[in-house]
Amino acid sequence: MPQMNMDNRQARRMMDRMGINMDQIDGVEEVIIRTADKDLVIKGANVQELKMKGGAARIFQVTGEDVEERMREKPKYTRDDVILVAQQANVSEAKAEQALKDNDGDLATAILKLST
Repeated sequence: MPQMNMDNRQARRMMDRMGINMDQIDGVEEVIIRTADKDLVIKGANVQELKMKGGAARIFQVTGEDVEERMREKPKYTRDDVILVAQQANVSEAKAEQALKDNDGDLATAILKLST
């Protein structure tokens, strides 16, 4: 299969014909990719956005100088714990969740503090 060499201008023309627009996003300092257990922090990030014709799809291309992995702290309570505390203390789920945060995930203490 012959290799296709394209300069930047040819690539841009082909993308225009296909309805793809590529723009540089200026001023980006870092990009954070958050997973369930860690954050990938890309410092000195360079980001391009590709938009498809019709606006249905947006693709981001990210390059960077340095990538730092940070493990995420898992909450000490579950969604079921929040619901239980809310029901037992007769408060909203938002208040129940805050009480769990304030009490390091201790269900009994959270319920007691909300009930008084």
